[in-house]
Amino acid sequence: MLVSLGFVDRETVEDLVLEAREAGRPTGQMLLDEGILSGDQLAIAVAEHFGLQHASLEQLTPDVAAMHLVPGAALRRLDAVPVGFRDEETLLVAMVNPTNLLALDDLAMLTDLRVEPIVVSRDDLDVLLARLNRLEDEIADDEGNEEYEAVSTEVALEAAADDGPTIKLVRGIISQAIEQGASDVHFDPDDGDLQVRYRIDGIMADAARVPRRQAARVISRIKILSDLDISERRLPQDGRMSLTLDGRHVDIRVTLVPLVNGESAVLRVLDPGDGPLSLGELGMGAADRERVERVLARSHGAILATGPTGSGKSTSLYAAVSIVQSPEKTIMTIEDPVEYHLNGVKQMQVFERVGLSFSTGLRAIVRADPDVIMVGEMRDRESAKIAIEAALTGHLVLSTLHTNNAPAAPARLIDMGVEPYLVASAIDCVIAQRLARRLCLHCRRAATVPGAHAGIHPGMDAQVHEAVGCPRCRETGYRGRVGLFEVMVVTEEIRSLIVQRAPAMEIKKMAVSQGMRTLLDDGLDKTRGGETTLAEVARVTG
Repeated sequence: MLVSLGFVDRETVEDLVLEAREAGRPTGQMLLDEGILSGDQLAIAVAEHFGLQHASLEQLTPDVAAMHLVPGAALRRLDAVPVGFRDEETLLVAMVNPTNLLALDDLAMLTDLRVEPIVVSRDDLDVLLARLNRLEDEIADDEGNEEYEAVSTEVALEAAADDGPTIKLVRGIISQAIEQGASDVHFDPDDGDLQVRYRIDGIMADAARVPRRQAARVISRIKILSDLDISERRLPQDGRMSLTLDGRHVDIRVTLVPLVNGESAVLRVLDPGDGPLSLGELGMGAADRERVERVLARSHGAILATGPTGSGKSTSLYAAVSIVQSPEKTIMTIEDPVEYHLNGVKQMQVFERVGLSFSTGLRAIVRADPDVIMVGEMRDRESAKIAIEAALTGHLVLSTLHTNNAPAAPARLIDMGVEPYLVASAIDCVIAQRLARRLCLHCRRAATVPGAHAGIHPGMDAQVHEAVGCPRCRETGYRGRVGLFEVMVVTEEIRSLIVQRAPAMEIKKMAVSQGMRTLLDDGLDKTRGGETTLAEVARVTG
């Protein structure tokens, strides 16, 4: 088999077979030790020989629910790791040696499922086992530190029953989500089970399925970690949890929603990583960056970041704060939640339960002598009015707003109850943005399209790239995201239109005539630059 696959010549194999027999060692191990064969090549040959599936770690997306069906100690003894389900009755198990019938029988008995082996290399199986070990160590640390407060005896007993596997499962799902770069984790009830889905690069993808025997305990565990009432199943609840995974601290915002067929939990991952990015790293072009930095150099005025939920507005505000930050300035923020902890910046966390809202916190900040104020979001008339008035009284104010584009921001503030003349006087710059998926550099493919499709002269052809898909990008063709930006600097002509309550279309025409590039323009530039695709730009810009 090795010879037919072209991995090694026949003479070498035959010599090593004789040596292996004399030494009483497996031929495959001899080939590995001599450096003649790689672990992946041996796994491919074994899989071919037995007519089984082979997979490398890059191709595997382990189902966390499957991984935690069997205790870690048993898996280490059996030298196998469950990685998913073929169907409701078939468990897929990663193994180096698929002829180990005792291990297959034990797994079938422990899980009450039919077991189908997948052949992996020794190195890949060791990585999977190491993940289990690491997770068990983290769980042991947590169990020594956590204190649970039971709502009632009945609920406490329900939450404690078989809690060990549930703890592993919840942490494993979150750990895998962070490893894959997910921004949200959804636990959705589905016919008694829980379907786990990740939002990766803005797109939902199935990740795991929690069987019905564990579904209720998983939701209870999430509530306990988030300090929520585990006896309440009829009303929505919001909470937060903090976890340390692989030495990295991660904050998670939790929302529980009661549905007709059970409770749904949505976890928003707030991973500080290495700290806030710069505007350039986010994808803002040099010309737009220069316009924003010119406005940030002023001592007062308001700069707004706009866009739908999940478009990276808060990240852009942090990038702006890092530009203005200096020992000569006092910077204060009010956020919900605080996503990055910045040295030298006074940061306040909204806490509605005790009465600390954006408006009350912002009113206190204005009295605390700041130079720069960052408001996480203008949610209502009161917070918007306080922020706008602060911008008029000598403060540089940075905030976010939910609008589709930059020219629509003034009208949104006016609709919230802020007077047009205050809006016109206070706002200096509006940044609209979207996040488009970035092409995977390992598998993208060049393509030619008519110039009119790519924003250049209709009579010419444009060179762009298409998404293909490979193991590095989970066969999606995309890996990571890049920002599309629209920067509108508020000039005297635009201020005049705002005071007159001119429609957003008129403001847009004026801004474009004064040099503003729209979201679509920026997207088409990034398409021609090979960063994303026309389809992706069309999706995020509408």
